[in-house]
Amino acid sequence: MPIRVVLADDQQLIRTALRMVIADIEDVEVVGEAADGQEAVTRTEELRPDVVVMDIRMPGVDGIEATRRITTGAGESRIVVLTTFDDDDYVYGALRAGASGFLVKDMALDDIIGAIRVVAAGDALIAPSVTRRLIQDFTSARSSEPARPRRDLTAITDREREVLTLVGTGLSNAEIAERLFISVATAKTYLTRLLSKLDARDRVQLVIIAYEAGLVSVNR
Repeated sequence: MPIRVVLADDQQLIRTALRMVIADIEDVEVVGEAADGQEAVTRTEELRPDVVVMDIRMPGVDGIEATRRITTGAGESRIVVLTTFDDDDYVYGALRAGASGFLVKDMALDDIIGAIRVVAAGDALIAPSVTRRLIQDFTSARSSEPARPRRDLTAITDREREVLTLVGTGLSNAEIAERLFISVATAKTYLTRLLSKLDARDRVQLVIIAYEAGLVSVNR
């Protein structure tokens, strides 16, 4: 069964390029397109895709609000944000809205397809090279707001706290395993426990939790 994808972007050129690439791939298919956020929500409700590739800056309902509406709805579609990262200060907001990761528009198309597969498989996409930038954007956006209370981590063990900290810095399971001298399977087990104990949707939310709990910072 191929991975069913909806492409949401107000730039037809982006949608066309992705659709043409995906047309030659057996395990991924485009089942719908949307030119704005409201249309993305509607098409997702109608088609129930596995993954929505969502632009942030679109007319009317933007990608952040569309992501929020989709992830809080009854369906199980997962969202990958598509953005021009250097110009976009809203990626963190999209992740908080429930996106499972993000892509940048200048990525190789093959990498974008690979990312769609990762997210469809239930994982999240947050590269170490952009983790610090996400936190910086978040800090800047929240600098004028009252400080949030730190999340209670009393339910997790010291080892789980170590793993959460490393997740928060953007390390993969393999890198966490190497850092802690454990197997990759054990690292995955810790990740699964953290998702359950902290009621997190995916790895991206664990990064957010690690930051809000004070385990990582923009200077880390």
